[in-house]
Amino acid sequence: MDNGSMLPPLREVINSYGLRAEKSLGQNFLLDLNLTGRIARCAGNLEGERVLEIGPGPGGLTRAILSQGASELIAIEKDTRCQAPLAEVSDAFGGRLRVLEADALDIREEDLLSGKAHIIANLPYNVATPLLIKWLKKRHLFKSMTLMFQKEVAERITAEPRTKAYGRLSILCQWLCETSKQFDISPKAFTPPPKVVSQVVKLVPRDEPLYPADLETLEKVVATAFGQRRKMLRASLKSLGKNAEDILVEAGIKPTSRAEELSVEEFCRLSEIYRNAQ
Repeated sequence: MDNGSMLPPLREVINSYGLRAEKSLGQNFLLDLNLTGRIARCAGNLEGERVLEIGPGPGGLTRAILSQGASELIAIEKDTRCQAPLAEVSDAFGGRLRVLEADALDIREEDLLSGKAHIIANLPYNVATPLLIKWLKKRHLFKSMTLMFQKEVAERITAEPRTKAYGRLSILCQWLCETSKQFDISPKAFTPPPKVVSQVVKLVPRDEPLYPADLETLEKVVATAFGQRRKMLRASLKSLGKNAEDILVEAGIKPTSRAEELSVEEFCRLSEIYRNAQ
């Protein structure tokens, strides 16, 4: 049968397989099928699409993705205890699910995917940011990324200049992707409930970065600027080893500005001038 209607409720699955969420793996299981369905729909029409899911756990979001018509779902799960319940999901959906027991930080997505895919995931909080940075650098592999983070991290992705949340993540994500907030999820929806609110964010990789810049240089300039975000840029950028004041003036930026005041475009311009400076 090619649907999940005969699968047992998720709470039953957790109990029967003894799937107590492991703090060391950053696990918080989302059991509300209305919410998992809503997350899957954020990715758009999945009919006939390839999808990569990270940390499926007992398979709540996995069921939703397959129910939306994904033709191929590759799920990366580090926890061996989840293999058996996920095998049941695969059987129920006609084998469209392939589960790989691995650490998502170590996999080579380009070796797994036979074409462009969507990423949909309730990310473990402890590895969410490194995974996102990794995927930004491989964005050509993905049509979209629909990801759940703790709200504080999610807000950094979509933050505007001159706000507290604006920083390195905001600039890299917005430079390389169209970013949009989707919706918040209360801690009560999870087992066990985390101490924070979660938020779903969608990122759609751009065909070309928003402005010309070299990724490595931009990362370096942005990290240095925000490393001392309260300082004026002429002071915080001194450690880059070139005349910070001259570079800022050439980029049309006041040396007395602070990192959070600069737009994505200004950071790109600054990093290009820094890269080409003698």
